[in-house]
Amino acid sequence: LQKILILLHVTTCVVVGKTLMILFPNAMKRYILQQGEKSRMNKNPKFSYENWGPTFFSFEYLLFVLKVKWKRLEDEAYEGHPAPNTPVVTLDGEVRHLLDFMRDNRPLILNFGSCT
Repeated sequence: LQKILILLHVTTCVVVGKTLMILFPNAMKRYILQQGEKSRMNKNPKFSYENWGPTFFSFEYLLFVLKVKWKRLEDEAYEGHPAPNTPVVTLDGEVRHLLDFMRDNRPLILNFGSCT
């Protein structure tokens, strides 16, 4: 049921977004550039709006957003319940699952940071 609701919501957003891009291209370009500022996409001089802007509200965009939102359904953690076995990528680019790193009866410690 959750996947169907997500499908309906995302599809509606994409159809409305695509329609607005056709009817009001300049206004939608400004809106998409504002979104690019939030995500810092437009800070890279080699990655212009013409590269990524038109991909918004495309069929590929729809599939990507659905994939991410459906995957997040599996990643919910609840107190007192087992941790989700979230997919992670190793430094070698190999896709593993979080609980693959558990060893014997030792606790698994996650440390998040940035390498900039």
